[in-house]
Amino acid sequence: MLGAPVTIGHSRPHGAASRGPAPYSRRHHAIARPYGHAAGFEGRRAEIIDVAARLMAERGYRAVSMDVLGAAVGLGKGALYHYIGSKEHILVAIQGRVLEPLLQLSRPIAAVPADPLVRLRLVSRALLEVMLGRLEYVRVYEHDLRNLRGANRTALVRQRREFEAIVTGLITEAMGSGTFRPGDPHLATLQFLNLHNRTYEWFDARGPWDAAYLSEAYCRTLFGGLCAGAYDEAALEERVAQSWATFPPVEPPPGRPVRPRRPRTR
Repeated sequence: MLGAPVTIGHSRPHGAASRGPAPYSRRHHAIARPYGHAAGFEGRRAEIIDVAARLMAERGYRAVSMDVLGAAVGLGKGALYHYIGSKEHILVAIQGRVLEPLLQLSRPIAAVPADPLVRLRLVSRALLEVMLGRLEYVRVYEHDLRNLRGANRTALVRQRREFEAIVTGLITEAMGSGTFRPGDPHLATLQFLNLHNRTYEWFDARGPWDAAYLSEAYCRTLFGGLCAGAYDEAALEERVAQSWATFPPVEPPPGRPVRPRRPRTR
């Protein structure tokens, strides 16, 4: 639904044709490093993108001009363009720093030889770990897709659809195995996404809840409604913990140590 803000994994209308998962390409969001730059170029650019994400999350994409960003990072407009190319390139990079870690975790999770309930629970944890570890990025990601144009917009929407397809595939598998009651996988996907996608709006990193706790709570609600019969929650959580420990930790986005600040909450 390109005419409205698209949330993480936001679904296409029911019945629309699926193009299937598309391989993630770093070129969709990376800003090409010009030849001849010193090694510190990449680190400085990462800092600029991180500051841009914070400013855009607070003020909105349109309100953050190149002059505003330049002043925030201590660069003139010419030097700023040297690092980031264009304002739209910044937005592409911000969007990619949400999608890349999410897909890098979700793809191998979907391939784990485990019950679909375990894998769906792991995808839930991956989504929340990525979201809560980069709140400013997610705010921009959720609200500013409409400011991308052409190939940049198409590529990022395709990657969002890939994540949705992973969730739908696991739900379809759970329905086919009899773990979930028969139903519409598209509707169940929307239920899964709606439980997770607005967490960034109210989450407070200083509070008692983290991604692990929220994922368990959300999936308890979802599975309780979808499962065809009772399931052993304790056994499920034990398998989830064992599987999750085999995946690398979700790292903060590049540049995050610069100007550390607690995320705002609504």
